[in-house]
Amino acid sequence: MAEKQIEEKKTALPKKSDFSEWYNEILMIGEIMDVRYPVKGLYVWFPFGFEVRKRTYAIIRELLDKDHQETLFPLLIPETEFMKEAEHIKGFEDEVYWVTRGGQNELDIPLALRPTSETAIYPMYKVWVRSHADLPIKIYQIVNTFRYETKHTRPLIRLREITSFKEAHTVHATWDEASEQVKEATRIYQELYRRLAIPTIVSKRPDWDKFPGADYTMAVDTLMPDNKTLQIGTAHHLGNNFAKTFDIMYEDINGEQQYAQQTCYGISERCIAALISVHGDDKGLIFPPEVAPIQVVVIPILFGKSDEITQACRAVAESLRAGGIRVVLDESDERPGAKYYKWEMKGVPLRVEIGPRDLKNNVATVARRDSGSKETIPLDHIAEEIKKRFQDIHGNLFKKAEQSLKERIFDCTTIEEVRDKIPEGIARIPWCGERECGLSMENAVGAGILGIPEGEPGRGAGICPVCKRETQHMAIMAKTY
Repeated sequence: MAEKQIEEKKTALPKKSDFSEWYNEILMIGEIMDVRYPVKGLYVWFPFGFEVRKRTYAIIRELLDKDHQETLFPLLIPETEFMKEAEHIKGFEDEVYWVTRGGQNELDIPLALRPTSETAIYPMYKVWVRSHADLPIKIYQIVNTFRYETKHTRPLIRLREITSFKEAHTVHATWDEASEQVKEATRIYQELYRRLAIPTIVSKRPDWDKFPGADYTMAVDTLMPDNKTLQIGTAHHLGNNFAKTFDIMYEDINGEQQYAQQTCYGISERCIAALISVHGDDKGLIFPPEVAPIQVVVIPILFGKSDEITQACRAVAESLRAGGIRVVLDESDERPGAKYYKWEMKGVPLRVEIGPRDLKNNVATVARRDSGSKETIPLDHIAEEIKKRFQDIHGNLFKKAEQSLKERIFDCTTIEEVRDKIPEGIARIPWCGERECGLSMENAVGAGILGIPEGEPGRGAGICPVCKRETQHMAIMAKTY
C-alpha cells in the first residue's frame, strides 16, 4: 500500500526545520495517518500508526488501571442533558455536531455527538452515588469525540473527530480530596510522557482559559519543533458545579446530604503528535523502544557465504523474538542502503547487520537510530544486550528532548523582551496573577499565558510588567496550537 509511496518519496521528505511540511509528509511516508479521507478534519490510521497508538495507550491503561476502572458511555447525548450546565455548553456551543433525524423521522429531542462526556456520564452519577461509602468513584474511557473545529485542522493535533480521547471522571466527598486527585492526574500524565521520553511543563491555566464549568484547570504542555506549545493533557477540578446541575449528592457520615466534588482529566492522540514531532529528524521517525511497532530490524549483508549469513540472521531474529523483542528480518532483494533508508524512516530503534566479517567473528553490527552510532556485540546472549541498548536509547532521547526544551525557555522582565523571545520558544516573566494584567500582557505580546508552572519554573521574584507590583510568581507565555 504505502510501500510504493515511500519509494516514490525517498527524496521528498522536507527538512525538519520546515516543520509544517515535514510533519505532514512524515505522517504519510511513515504510515502513521492517511489524510485523504473525504471529510475535512477526519483522518485514517494506517495499521503501522495504529500500532504506535495501541502501544502508547497500553501505557495509559497500565497507569490508570492501578486505581481506576475502564468503562464505556454512549456517544449520543440528549440535548436536554447537554444544555443543563450553562457555562459548559457556552464553552462548546460552536463545536457541537447535532443529530436531528433518525432515518426519515425528525427526532423529538436532538442528540449531540459528544465533544466531551461530562453531560453523558453525570446523569448516571446521580443514580450511582448515594452514600459516602460509594466514594470515591474513579472511571475512565477511551473513545472518539467530535468537535466542529473551524480553525485550520491538522492530523493528531486539531481534528473534528478525536479518535482516541482518554477521559477520566472521578467523584469525591470533599473539595480537598478532589484537589489531590487533580495532582495525581498530572503525576500520571508526567509518568506517561517520561516513558515516551517527552519533557513536559505542568501549569495552572489562567481563569479565562480554564475548562468551562471547572473551578480550575491544570495543563500539561510540551514545546514543538516550530517553537509553539502543544497542550497534551489537562486535569480539571470541577468542584460541585456539575454536582449541583445534575443533582449528584451523597449522604455523609452524619446522615446529611452533601453535593459531591468532581474532577475530570483527558488526553488525546496529541500524545502521538508530540511523540512523532519531538523525536523525529530529517531521516524520518524515531521511536522510543517501548512504543516502537518494530524494535529491531535484522539485515543480512550478503557477500559470499550467503546461506550461512542468512541462517545466522534467521537465528538472531528468532532469538530476539524468544526474548520478547519485536523484530523484522528483512530478506528482500533491495540493496542494503535502501533497507537502511526504509527502516530509519520507520523509526526502528536498532538495526542489526550481519555480514561475512561479522559471521567470522561471531558478532553482529548494531546501529542506533537515535544517535547513528554503530558497535559490534557478540551473537551469544544478543537479546539481553539489545535490551540494555533499549534503556540507553530511551535515556538519550529524553536527555536530548529535555535539553532542547530548556534551551528554548527564556527569562524576561519586560513585554518587549517577551515579544522578542516568543518566536524562539517559551518566555518566563513575572506576573501578579491578576486577570486584567494577564489579558493586557497577552494582547501586547500576541501570545497566551499558559499559566504559572508547578515547581521550580514557577518560582522567582520580579515586578509585574503591567501593574509594577512585586510578585513571587513567574508566568510562562508562548504561541500555542
